[in-house]
Amino acid sequence: MLTKPIVNRRGMLALLGGTVLGAGALSASRAWANTPVARAGDKALIVEFDAALNSRLISSLTGQAVTLTDFGPSETVTLKGGQVIDRFTFIEHRQAVISDAHGKGVRHTVRGASAEGLEKTVNLTFYDRYPGFPLMTTAWRRTRGEPLVIESYRVGAHTLKSSGAGFWSWSGSTHSDRRDWVQPVKDGFDQPNFMGMNASDYGSGTPVADVWRPDAGIAVGHIELTPKLISLPIIASSAGASVALQEARAVTLKPGDTLVSLDAFVTAHQRDYYATLDAYRRVMADRGLAAPKAPEGSYEAIWCAWGYDRDFTVAEIEATYGKVKAMGFKWAVLDDGWQTNEGDWALDPRKFRTEAEMVSFVKAIRAAGLKPKLWLAPLAVDPGSDLLHDHTDMLLLDADGAVQNVTWWNAFYLCPAYQPTRDYTQKLVRKIIGEWGYEGLKLDGQHMNGVAPCHNPAHNHARPEESVEKLQDFWKMVYDTALEANPNAVVEFCPCGTSYAFHNLPYTNQVPASDPLSSWQVRLKGKSLKALMGRDAAYAGDHVELSDGGNDFASTVGIGAVISTKFTWPNEGRGKDANFRLTPEREVVWRKWADLYNTRMLPKGQYLGELYDIGFDKPEAHAIEKDGRLYYAFYAPQWDGPVELRGLGKGGYRLTDYYNGTDLGTVTAANARIPAKFEKFLLIEAVPVKGRRA
Repeated sequence: MLTKPIVNRRGMLALLGGTVLGAGALSASRAWANTPVARAGDKALIVEFDAALNSRLISSLTGQAVTLTDFGPSETVTLKGGQVIDRFTFIEHRQAVISDAHGKGVRHTVRGASAEGLEKTVNLTFYDRYPGFPLMTTAWRRTRGEPLVIESYRVGAHTLKSSGAGFWSWSGSTHSDRRDWVQPVKDGFDQPNFMGMNASDYGSGTPVADVWRPDAGIAVGHIELTPKLISLPIIASSAGASVALQEARAVTLKPGDTLVSLDAFVTAHQRDYYATLDAYRRVMADRGLAAPKAPEGSYEAIWCAWGYDRDFTVAEIEATYGKVKAMGFKWAVLDDGWQTNEGDWALDPRKFRTEAEMVSFVKAIRAAGLKPKLWLAPLAVDPGSDLLHDHTDMLLLDADGAVQNVTWWNAFYLCPAYQPTRDYTQKLVRKIIGEWGYEGLKLDGQHMNGVAPCHNPAHNHARPEESVEKLQDFWKMVYDTALEANPNAVVEFCPCGTSYAFHNLPYTNQVPASDPLSSWQVRLKGKSLKALMGRDAAYAGDHVELSDGGNDFASTVGIGAVISTKFTWPNEGRGKDANFRLTPEREVVWRKWADLYNTRMLPKGQYLGELYDIGFDKPEAHAIEKDGRLYYAFYAPQWDGPVELRGLGKGGYRLTDYYNGTDLGTVTAANARIPAKFEKFLLIEAVPVKGRRA
């Protein structure tokens, strides 16, 4: 069973350099290079193959052909014992016009054969509506000889050449250190991006890896309809920054047998990763996986009682409602602590002695003019709970029969693919929404993002990976059940600190920054999730108290995210380093940002993520179009210089610094750079001026 990345840095560099071949064979292989014998492509990207079936990528996005990568062995297999088969003598190139769920396109088939008796066929399909984003499958067929024992394969392996300005990267994998999804690629950078579990309760993600330089980038990923236990390594080398898709799949090929790769893609783009994730989202929507349209409630400002921590009292929460309402927040979220434990989900009698008291609590929220939402952590069960005592059959177990830990609550995983787990959770959701009257769920915990393969014999899984692949079905059940009870329910999905698993996103209508470590994470996660869920996705910046300085609303409002807070009032909250009391000074700041947010409601606009490069553009910039107006947000510790307003239409625009209420003059698309001096942020509203022409 695959539990870790399949190729380390040294092994990957060897693959990139072809060092598994003997010196003579390597020289012969290189002698074949640099002479293309087959071309597949469209107006944005050309993939060329040489006589050894090495390939390279050439971008035409700027109108001129730019060679992004050198010829290299992009599709290979590794045998038991470590031998890599990466040289295939070219046989033929065919193409055919096709039409399918992704529209019209041209499929290119390139075929070659190796000296070891293995035939390779690469299918690249370029679609009219996805320029520069070909879908790819690769097949290896044993044609003769003894059975061939294959341990793994690699596809879409390319090294973006250096331009001298460095590289940035976007990785869709999850790590227990909750690292940035967007990172610079410096000397020694080596991130395997294994898409399974990288810690007991941190795993899965979005199966895409992207690297870029100022003028161009490349990416690879898979488009399967369920998560797969693959790696998408990003590695810096003297040649540049490399990406690849690798899967450990042990198979024995007898003559006539074929190994077929996952459905994948390779792409080239301009600026940062946004174009890649946006195209990936649309391709997956064609295949039936798409985030739902968010209801109005998903965009409304959020107050959460988490500032009072687990040891809250009902009285202190209810005493805060008036201030919450007066400040312009619409939701009141009851967080962790209402229950006896994770698993039983019985009411803590110190707070709610009966279910009737919980119903009264919900009614009090509504009576205050707010909407009630309840925190829940499905798939976790605590030691000592009745559920664990009575239903050990629900546990997710590893190959040794051990439980899978959920570290934050010292709990264990339940298996999402086991029907009794599903039935138990469905009954709970029906109670919370249908009987208690909550209008939303806050689903919480890093463990929700991904699970390990399950070996519990009580579950009769056809394969251990069923738990991995059916996790999304579990979340679909939760989402559908909530909306059956209340069609306008907000189902927030907060997989704390993880990189969101794309396959779960069709079953949530609100996603937060999920415990950001910085304001930078608030912004980069927002850009990423707007790409993965849609330009008007209901993405929330999470509790502003988690941002830089504990008050950086600008990083939420400016990118078109929903504002959220956990302030306490009139007294201080609880928990580690509690500093959440809404002092008179804070109240002025919180109220101003809530007014700015509620007046403009920028999350409902169209996030224009393709206009700016989050890595290379300075200052960092974001843009939104809403109701014919453009909104710009610039971020830097300090800035004194020009900023460029990209994406303007015809005519003139009147500019206003909408935080400070300052008139910044008028610009046109032809003259869109203005001088700016600011600390931390600058927020600009651009309103078309009638009758003014460029």
